[in-house]
Amino acid sequence: MKVIIDTSVWSLALRRKKEELNDLESQIIVELVELIKETRAIIIGPIRQELLSGLNSNSQFEKLKKNLRAFDDLSIKREDYETASNFFNTCRRNGIQGSQIDFLICAVSHNNKISILTTDKDFRQYSNFIDIKLHKIRD
Repeated sequence: MKVIIDTSVWSLALRRKKEELNDLESQIIVELVELIKETRAIIIGPIRQELLSGLNSNSQFEKLKKNLRAFDDLSIKREDYETASNFFNTCRRNGIQGSQIDFLICAVSHNNKISILTTDKDFRQYSNFIDIKLHKIRD
């Protein structure tokens, strides 16, 4: 099964030094590498945009852009935007706030029956009110 890799995981792997990682973060990166090797790691356009935004130099931007091109974007459909809006409204009615991109990730995950690998604890809160599957790290 394919897995959407959230921005938080990519950032952890790409922007943190190995010696700065705790055990859980190291395990997450190992899981990401395994998912990539198994060709199960996928990305959507808004995650690509988040990753490429805010880089300090054009050379960093170009290098990351080139590396991310190894991953095709999963297409986002009209139904995904509608589901994302519904998820946003459902969570907000239950006192849970989140970003539009988070709910779009949730919607694409839900509509394509794929899980999400993330370090963002907000997704656990969302999962109490909307039908998403969070990827669990293997032992």
